[in-house]
Amino acid sequence: MTARAGGLRVVQVLLAERLFDGERVLNDIPVSINADGRVAAIGGDVPATGAECLPGTLAPGLIDVQVNGGGGALFNNELTVASLQKMAGAHAGFGTTGMLPTLITDEVEVMQRAADAISTALRKKIPGIIGVHFEGPHLSTPKKGTHEARFIRGLSQAELDIYARDDLGVKVVTLAPENVAPEDIRKLVSLGVHVCLGHSNADGATTAAALEAGASGFTHLYNAMSPLQSREPGVVGTALISDDAWCGLIVDGHHVCADAIRLALKAKPRGKLMLVTDAMSLVGSEETSFPLFERMVTREGDKLTSTTGELAGSHLDMIGAVRNIRDWCDVPLEEALRMASLYPATFLSVEGGRLEVGAPADMILLDSELQVRRTWISGREVHSV
Repeated sequence: MTARAGGLRVVQVLLAERLFDGERVLNDIPVSINADGRVAAIGGDVPATGAECLPGTLAPGLIDVQVNGGGGALFNNELTVASLQKMAGAHAGFGTTGMLPTLITDEVEVMQRAADAISTALRKKIPGIIGVHFEGPHLSTPKKGTHEARFIRGLSQAELDIYARDDLGVKVVTLAPENVAPEDIRKLVSLGVHVCLGHSNADGATTAAALEAGASGFTHLYNAMSPLQSREPGVVGTALISDDAWCGLIVDGHHVCADAIRLALKAKPRGKLMLVTDAMSLVGSEETSFPLFERMVTREGDKLTSTTGELAGSHLDMIGAVRNIRDWCDVPLEEALRMASLYPATFLSVEGGRLEVGAPADMILLDSELQVRRTWISGREVHSV
């Protein structure tokens, strides 16, 4: 094919039965991809050499801010590029084209090794890896969830040195605002970190002060955070009334009930709720259990429980989250897809969530049952069934 668009040769034309471009649905429309892995054109004439017909709906790839594992690999347990490839490959099968591998609370040496693995993966351009999420260690012990209490600690120069690195892509840190001072949150933001509040027992005033200092998100809204009460908003209430803050939701039927999700949808401005998985290693794997520090986590159905009794992450994938919030909360499909693509992209200040000229060709093909049939990252197919 010799056609050119935007100065680059068009290498592929896909004729989509339906195209959701991030805003609207178009029917029977060609999408041209250039040699740089970007969208060269939408619409126009089908070239004489023909186009590949895609039955179903072509949509922007999904972006997951919180991924602990997948494909049998848990990041805390396997701090290697190979494990990151397993995770990204497994989640690509469920529509994820961009993800933040997430390290939960651990020793500083483990954090350093995790950062090194992320840096190498980015340098090698491992498809799907766009940065890192450090969920802890600066958390609240009363709201630790499945995190190890012995590793929870305040912010020190050792962690700051990791967060300051400029070779980690997108950086997210989840912290409890009662344990990290506003001036330190400002420091993190100045280092290019997206600060999320979570695993916190803070009151509303402390939470609001952290937002004023530059925190911009809340990790898994409702879970592991002080609740809304009649005389004290807590972290949950402050999250709901803070129009500028983004909130992640784990819509798996175990972490948050449908009515709590509906409340968040009513309270938050459009665009400020995003779907996350908090996925563990069993997603995309036939395994049913895995070790987490000195405990075991077991899957029963789609619920993960630690031997100490608490929920331990999820067995959720991104397209499953899209289906769930559509089916359980009456969210229109297009909006559910935005919650899994455009809104996390906006939160992270990265490209994604739209299929338009010049955008990266990060795309998924969905069938009528909302199953992912094919996945492309930068125009290269990474999954097909």
